Amino acid sequence: MQPHGGPAPKISLPNIKYVVAVASGKGGVGKSTVAANLALALARSGAKVGLMDADIYGPSVPIMFGVPCPIDQQTTPLPLERYGIKLMSMGFVVPPERAVIWRGPMVDRALRQFLTELPWGTLDYLIMDLPPGTGDAQLTLSQHAPLTGAVIVTTPQDVSLVDARKGLAMFSEVRVPILGIVENMSYFVGDDGKRYEIFRHGGGKKLAGLAGVPFLGDIPIDPRVAECGDGGEPMVARYPDSPVSKAYAALVNTVREQLEAIGGAELPEVQM
Repeated sequence: MQPHGGPAPKISLPNIKYVVAVASGKGGVGKSTVAANLALALARSGAKVGLMDADIYGPSVPIMFGVPCPIDQQTTPLPLERYGIKLMSMGFVVPPERAVIWRGPMVDRALRQFLTELPWGTLDYLIMDLPPGTGDAQLTLSQHAPLTGAVIVTTPQDVSLVDARKGLAMFSEVRVPILGIVENMSYFVGDDGKRYEIFRHGGGKKLAGLAGVPFLGDIPIDPRVAECGDGGEPMVARYPDSPVSKAYAALVNTVREQLEAIGGAELPEVQM
């Protein structure tokens, strides 16, 4: 219990250099795919990386990394390791056919346990895949986890951009620095090597300009992304030389630049 109903203190993670939330205002924009492949691209660059699936109700990390669930915690300690990344997800401990029917305080407790009771070891980056929207999980992590900053994922369509603004507003209100915006499913690269803008293009960059935050880059659409996610082998691991994987390699650089720029300090307030 906190005295006088005051806020809980920030969780201390002294062995983790950067804690990065990957968020979106709505589902269906590929946020979990971005989080997983960003984590893989960071690991491929030589960093020590963890990926925490903070979507208690709809975890996707087990499927994306090919982990049969639930796991036997007596024989398989958590966090798991796949492709050189330490992984934790509610999906590891709850059968996939069982619904998690929890109120906010239980979600809060589970996320705190993920952060404080697991041996993450020494990491350069802990990537947190947040659920879509601005609910309990987002508030718990924004207010109590030592977030270095947040990456907002959107797609070019106007409906996604509207919801992305909500995510920007939430992080701004709880004083979490916005590292920038990523436009996912931004364009398609054909067999002829040409770029085709199927769902329009440039909305993410425009929103970043309006909000006064960095634009981190755009990720092309590729049917193999879904194939890899469903097959338990993320795109960056299976097709490292694809345009998508090269886009993630570039994203790693821009994310690093923003993390180094803020140096643990807050970025300018978002203009909404």
